[in-house]
Amino acid sequence: MEGFVGLPLKHWEHSAIMPQVNHHYHNPVLEHSEKLNQKLVQLHDQILVRIPNIDRIACAIYEEKEDLLKTFINSTRNGKAINNYQCKLSTSYELNLLAKNSEYRALSEISETIGTGTAHSDWLLKQGYRSSFTVPMYDEGVFLGFIFFDSLQPSAFTTAVQRDLILYCNLINMLISNELAIVRITLASARMARDFANLRDFETGAHLERMARFSRMIAKKIAEKHQLSDETIEHIFIFAPLHDIGKIGIPDQVLLKPGKLTSEEKLIMQSHVQKGVAVVQKIIGDFGLQKLSDSQVLLNIVQCHHEFLDGSGYPQQLTASDIPIEARIVTVADIFDALISPRPYKVAWSMEKACDELNRMVQAGQLDADCVAALVELSHEFSEIALNFQDDVLADAAPTIPQYSML
Repeated sequence: MEGFVGLPLKHWEHSAIMPQVNHHYHNPVLEHSEKLNQKLVQLHDQILVRIPNIDRIACAIYEEKEDLLKTFINSTRNGKAINNYQCKLSTSYELNLLAKNSEYRALSEISETIGTGTAHSDWLLKQGYRSSFTVPMYDEGVFLGFIFFDSLQPSAFTTAVQRDLILYCNLINMLISNELAIVRITLASARMARDFANLRDFETGAHLERMARFSRMIAKKIAEKHQLSDETIEHIFIFAPLHDIGKIGIPDQVLLKPGKLTSEEKLIMQSHVQKGVAVVQKIIGDFGLQKLSDSQVLLNIVQCHHEFLDGSGYPQQLTASDIPIEARIVTVADIFDALISPRPYKVAWSMEKACDELNRMVQAGQLDADCVAALVELSHEFSEIALNFQDDVLADAAPTIPQYSML
């Protein structure tokens, strides 16, 4: 049936024919600290044994603040995967309706139902997929995203197949919900530590929002060259605001000193990197979060965001490829935000002047050329982010040297 919209998911959950999910089921797919994408690929293997016509499984997650539905993980056996794609959920009437009503949708012949004209629909038709099954995901009643199943065969998603796939959807939903719950615990713990320490430097809420979005835009732009998956890009977006979490351990007389720091004070300030790593490792250890698939991304960002490619950074004086790409991305995003933001010791720099400074640092061998080129190319979008997330007030006091320096 073309364009068939199934019964609400709650019908399946209470139906006698709905397979019951044991949330303590020891599925080997759930037990390894691998990336979610790897787990989905393994689960796809299991599904193919029972339902051989499933050519693609993909998950998109929803960011409510900006109404964005974003590609996240996929297992594609036939066709070319779509990556690095996002759209506003409100622009898709059908998907928006599925999310609101907690319903699923089965399409028996995609080409007769899906129109052309958008990047996603054009891609879908180009792959030759004939039928699809779409199921929304929720986490404690909050819309999380969608699971998409596609087949090269028409009418592949019979009622019996849908019933079986709902079971697997529960497993996939659990995988993603658990992962995001771990991330939320990590972020909440870090934020509590910041609040408890009454951290009062330039790490305002708006700065952290800008940092996250700047980092994501750079990551998306360089994703193909540096082989960054949608999952990794999402984690860079989530973890970028924690780059300076170690400042909670820096005394106010150093952190907020209005004048130039002494040599001894500089060393104290620079110790925020090691302190940040210790904070993150403690959170991961205390809450048993070792299974967080991209915990290393978080650690790399915290540990290496003050390293420069020429070895002039700190604390390890790493060079070139020894600095993880996620740290290089955050470094460029952080310096850029410091340049275009007003400070007690300077006015905000213009976009052009900030880009010139970043290019100068590339020429000096300090910053990643790909990251800076991505930022410069997308400078208009970066300006919009800066306008949308402005600081309400300036901090009370601050060091008198630029944030992008060795501090």
